[in-house]
Amino acid sequence: MAQTQQHPSWLAAALCVMTTGVNLQAPLYAAYARADGVGVMATTVAFSFYVAGVLPVLLALGGLSDRIGRRRVMLLALVLSAAGTLLMLLHPHVSTLAVARLVLGTGTALMSATATAYMLELFGSERASRAANWVTASTSIGFGLGPVLTSVCLMLQDSLTPPSFLLHLAAVAVCGLLVWRLPETAPRSGPRAPMLRLPYFTAEGLWFGAAILLCWATTGLVISILPSVLAPHGLSRYSGLATMLAISCGLLFQPMARRQEPRHAVRIGLMVLVPAYALLAWGAWSGTLMAVLAGALAASSACYGFVYLGGLAGTAEAAGDQKTRASAAYFLMAYVGFSLPVIFTGLLADHYGTATALLTFGLLLATGALALLSRPAPVVDLSELPTRPAEAFVKQ
Repeated sequence: MAQTQQHPSWLAAALCVMTTGVNLQAPLYAAYARADGVGVMATTVAFSFYVAGVLPVLLALGGLSDRIGRRRVMLLALVLSAAGTLLMLLHPHVSTLAVARLVLGTGTALMSATATAYMLELFGSERASRAANWVTASTSIGFGLGPVLTSVCLMLQDSLTPPSFLLHLAAVAVCGLLVWRLPETAPRSGPRAPMLRLPYFTAEGLWFGAAILLCWATTGLVISILPSVLAPHGLSRYSGLATMLAISCGLLFQPMARRQEPRHAVRIGLMVLVPAYALLAWGAWSGTLMAVLAGALAASSACYGFVYLGGLAGTAEAAGDQKTRASAAYFLMAYVGFSLPVIFTGLLADHYGTATALLTFGLLLATGALALLSRPAPVVDLSELPTRPAEAFVKQ
């Protein structure tokens, strides 16, 4: 019985370690670009290869763990997480970063499509809310922990291959042993879940999807471009802390978001997002570290708090019996925001300077937020929706 109680914590540790690897290299983006003699756009393109790994797996292989078992998928995700870090350890260049991000995106997608269902099976169906909260907490911490670990290492010694990479590989090895000892859940009896989850768009879902697109575009900018903007001020080593604040701290605001109905939660998030970005961008351009950190924290409340949770609930409610496919559409729009606007901003930074790029992104962000705020959205109930990991579909 005591061993059974440890199972959820073993899985939570593995989820945290896998997501820690996703942004582990983020504080080094400016250093990679400088060493290779390339501009900001090159690193933003490499950064966006993550989405090329995530989306095909989430859409085409969403039911894989129902076919082969949860543990096998989690072990595969751990291997891919280690592979991404090992690539950057052996060959720390921008071209390698693109391949590593593709591998990391594939692993994260496999993990995300499996984690909530596996945790629920370990806890038992009567503890569904606790299982979802454990997944949410472990993944949210992990996405922000990686860049912080690398930032701490860079404060001690500048290196393109900091000790945080080796620490991650060691942690993956330990978690691999823990996951190996977890019980393998057999594929479901009866009709199997479909592997392919084509997106299902509704008019209401597009409103919520556009909101998360704006939010994740902001998060993508913080992760991929902020190190290069801070580098001239000698502050790029702090970009990991800003990334942690922009991602992990959103979890702190989810209880407040849950007390709002989704439309109000999304509107609150959009109203916070624009001034938060303005503060963050001004701080990065002027070299004011406290403004960067405060702006990242405020943006996190929108990106992974109010808009994320409210948008997911509103999308599911508006979709009727197509909740899974509607969630696929929601995350498709989120990942479009996580990639294309970031590449566009990197292109502007290379050709017209970082100040122009940050200002242009801010104007487009404000225009998009105002357009959404001026349009009505459906009223739905958030109270019964459990929190979900930052990058996972709603399981039906």
